[in-house]
Amino acid sequence: MDVIEQLGFLSGGSRFRRIYEKMQMGGDKVYQEADLNFKSSWFPVYYVLVKEEKPQTVMEITDQIAFTHITVKNIIKELDKQQLITIVPNPNDKRSKLISLSSKGRHLLKKLEPIWLSFIRALKNVLTTGHPDIINILQRIDHELSVKPLNERVKIQKEEPVWILDYKPSLKPYFFELAGYWLSGFLKGQLEEEDEFTLRHPDRAYIEKGGFVFFAQYKKEIAGCVALKRQNEETFEFAKLFTDPKFRNLGIATKLIQRCISRCKENAATQLWLQTTMSMRPAHKLYYKLGFKDKPAPPQMAVLDRTEKIMCLEL
Repeated sequence: MDVIEQLGFLSGGSRFRRIYEKMQMGGDKVYQEADLNFKSSWFPVYYVLVKEEKPQTVMEITDQIAFTHITVKNIIKELDKQQLITIVPNPNDKRSKLISLSSKGRHLLKKLEPIWLSFIRALKNVLTTGHPDIINILQRIDHELSVKPLNERVKIQKEEPVWILDYKPSLKPYFFELAGYWLSGFLKGQLEEEDEFTLRHPDRAYIEKGGFVFFAQYKKEIAGCVALKRQNEETFEFAKLFTDPKFRNLGIATKLIQRCISRCKENAATQLWLQTTMSMRPAHKLYYKLGFKDKPAPPQMAVLDRTEKIMCLEL
């Protein structure tokens, strides 16, 4: 009987720990079979020392990988014992030491790099069986715990989550109520021909053509929406992203875009596009933060008359 499987969300940390230990043991065996004196647990610290041109303090390493101070210090001790690093006094701070790779440590890198490439392929195969967008999902979990640690979340039991819902017929009227009224005001009532159809018939405009429509729900109220338009077999475009002003500062727009990104990856898409205007600068900051970059319109994009800026996320 697997007790952890029976615990549901209560086993969250235990499940992560179990997965980590399985990956660590398997990784260590790979290094042993390659006759290399290296451990999986050393990788984050070792990699920081590889990529940094100047020596690092324990605190500088800790800041880059967000491990605890004691964990980094223990890894440093093990690397030092194997003579893979050099440790010298810090002339600018007597309380700390400067750490860098030794000649032995740098020589080992040439043997490690091809193994890391094999790890990438194997880990991608394993992790994406959970979800194609698993790396971003883990990043979001990590971010949420950084913003508000678990102990604070336990104290606040009444906090309501934001749910992202797939389209269903009963939600159809909300698409115009949210995006339609805002867009009509933004354009002073001069909706483009495409807008008139898509706002009132998102099912026919997007879903029947291979796209998707998502809604954000907060405290049983529909608080936002977005459409994911299929451009062709490999690319999508998100449009009609809107959040009700009274629900701002809940990260709803970010969650809607993240759902679009996840759905694109589930469909093996290679690019996610968007169109916007220069007046939407706060939104531009969010797009850049999520990895979108300015690009000219692709041939398959139907560019709207009001569009002043086009962006793309490589998936």
